[in-house]
Amino acid sequence: MALKGILFDLGSTLIEFQGEWNEVMWRGAREQVEFFQARGVQLDADAFLKRHRELILQFIEQGQQDWIEYSSDKALKLTLAEFGYPDPLQSLVDESLQALYAYGETLWRPFPDTYATLDALRDARYRLAIVSNARDASNVHRLIDNNRLRLWFDPILISAEFGVRKPNPRIFKAVLERWQIAPDEAVMVGDMLGADVLGAKNAGLRSVWATMQADRKANEAHLDTLVPDATIASLSELLPLLEGW
Repeated sequence: MALKGILFDLGSTLIEFQGEWNEVMWRGAREQVEFFQARGVQLDADAFLKRHRELILQFIEQGQQDWIEYSSDKALKLTLAEFGYPDPLQSLVDESLQALYAYGETLWRPFPDTYATLDALRDARYRLAIVSNARDASNVHRLIDNNRLRLWFDPILISAEFGVRKPNPRIFKAVLERWQIAPDEAVMVGDMLGADVLGAKNAGLRSVWATMQADRKANEAHLDTLVPDATIASLSELLPLLEGW
């Protein structure tokens, strides 16, 4: 069948990260603790940071095994409960998470050819969606809006809102159902073999591995076992590739 729809990952596929992950993570975590302390939530900063990080890693590992998304909200509330705050105001939790992600959000930029590629795909009458694995949906929505990407995409599915994460086929099939198209009429474009390529395979889609920022250990583990239908080194390669199909 002819290709009708393209599903995109967000981070390292449409936008690139221009920072150092560990430095950004710890800066954001400390700014979150400072946010709490400034509002009268008394915390031992080092102990809180250590325990919060332990729970985050625990949920990340669990999510990679069962393909369920455990939100940043859940890990934070459990940590706060252990430190004597079992029933925090939701507004306080939400604002603290915004403080956690604020610095990192400034370090994402669209790839140089992102907008031109999206315009060309839209002109070619492809339907476009974003399917993103993320523990915090508000963080992703801000990234989409900060980088002026929303107008090209419908739907936008984020694992923290949807409940399951790639490679669970349910999140891919939700897009196909929205569009009322068959799996072989769609392709997934993303940077993670174990999420994007495997997820596409699980849902019956074709896959394109975007390698602009794909040099990471998680991908190395799958190089010999997960083979995409095609590979691109820049977004500008995508439309000619699809036209060749």
